Amino acid sequence: MFTGIVETVGIVEKIEPGADLTRLIIDAESIAEGVKLGDSVAVNGVCLTVTSLLDGRFAFEAIPETMQRTNLGDLKVGSRVDLERAMRAGDRLDGHIVQGHVDGVGIIRAVIQDGNDVRLQVDCDPELADCVVEKGSIAIDGVSLTVAALLPSGFEVALIPHTLEVTILSERRVDDRLNLEADVLGKYVKRYLERVLPSNGETPR
Repeated sequence: MFTGIVETVGIVEKIEPGADLTRLIIDAESIAEGVKLGDSVAVNGVCLTVTSLLDGRFAFEAIPETMQRTNLGDLKVGSRVDLERAMRAGDRLDGHIVQGHVDGVGIIRAVIQDGNDVRLQVDCDPELADCVVEKGSIAIDGVSLTVAALLPSGFEVALIPHTLEVTILSERRVDDRLNLEADVLGKYVKRYLERVLPSNGETPR
């Protein structure tokens, strides 16, 4: 489990595509201390397992589905990525509960400067949009954010200067693809309501 509070920005040093797995080597020296083989790290909000430790660099392996269904497939050597180590029992939960299981990829429709803040308007699939609520939480590329407004085809978030400084969201532009994970509590509520309040007029189970 993660919190959506990015610890550092890593650099992709190597990408080794394979038939069954893609191996990613990421330089993340600032968070390397204490990381062990088998630990979980969120890379742009995607939970990956550390398979090798290489003197301040981590190696991860991702299956084809992960590369295709997230923006990890867009990475190139030199790409910057948001990183967060898994939460430990007893840690403060400063963001919100993030599983590292991406629900879908959104597309930036607009980037709006608003004083010192920047607002991102993001389009996403209707099914994912149904899980998003105004003033609720959403993880974008692993960053815990509050939904500022709902839009016909997605939502809007506001980015404060600190978020822009310590994550890769400052580099995002119109048409960029973003990893999105809706609030897990909202997803369970949606699933429950779909079961007890069917839309076809049948008696609730």
